[in-house]
Amino acid sequence: MKFVFDLDGTICFKGKPLSEGIINALEACRRHGHEVMFASARPIRDLLPVLPESMRAYPMVGGNGAFVARDGETIEVTAFASKIVEGIRQIITAFQLPYLVDSHWDYAYTGSEDHPIYRNLDPLKAAKKVALQDIHDIVKVVLFPGEQREAVLSELQKLPVSLYEHASENIVDISPNGIDKWNGLSKLGVAAGEFIAFGNDANDASMFLKAKESVCVGEHQVREMATLQVPSEEAAVIEMLLMLSVKYST
Repeated sequence: MKFVFDLDGTICFKGKPLSEGIINALEACRRHGHEVMFASARPIRDLLPVLPESMRAYPMVGGNGAFVARDGETIEVTAFASKIVEGIRQIITAFQLPYLVDSHWDYAYTGSEDHPIYRNLDPLKAAKKVALQDIHDIVKVVLFPGEQREAVLSELQKLPVSLYEHASENIVDISPNGIDKWNGLSKLGVAAGEFIAFGNDANDASMFLKAKESVCVGEHQVREMATLQVPSEEAAVIEMLLMLSVKYST
């Protein structure tokens, strides 16, 4: 069985690397004959640093499906069409919005340095911070709408894009149309009904709907699409992971 894990708020807490307890549980899962995969909103650049080196070549989906990697190599990147980029730029300008814009590797950022996103941004200093106009292939956009959230969402919904609103952080995550975590997993050969998914947010819904079992970590509304739920506590996640890895062992 394939086991697919979101990172932040699911098995990775407060932006810190995976704990020893989580790493041991993932390794136990593999010893039971399962394949471990990751599916995160983070681009691959920011996904890798929270993983131990031994897991950095595992199959993974980044940027909510825009990045797909296997064996330590990014095998596919989906960028926005130029017309959509122009529409997003117009919204940024009209509302004077701070943003994080990712290319396949480098990024442009104008948000606050106090925001959790900034603290998790390129921790290995492997990329370049560049001006927005210097990014030619935009793969992922995060907007910080502040008190203009409803008006910004109204404009964004006019564009053919995939939107994920994270109310707790007051951000809007934007991916190319049709791109989501399930789309990315399918490019890695994952079949519907043949994997277990762990997640905690709206961007996990697409894979929850296709999973054999889906585990919601915490109280997010996406729990309505999950078959199982655990508290947002590392010990509870580990217990569920170990239980399922034994249940579905070959």
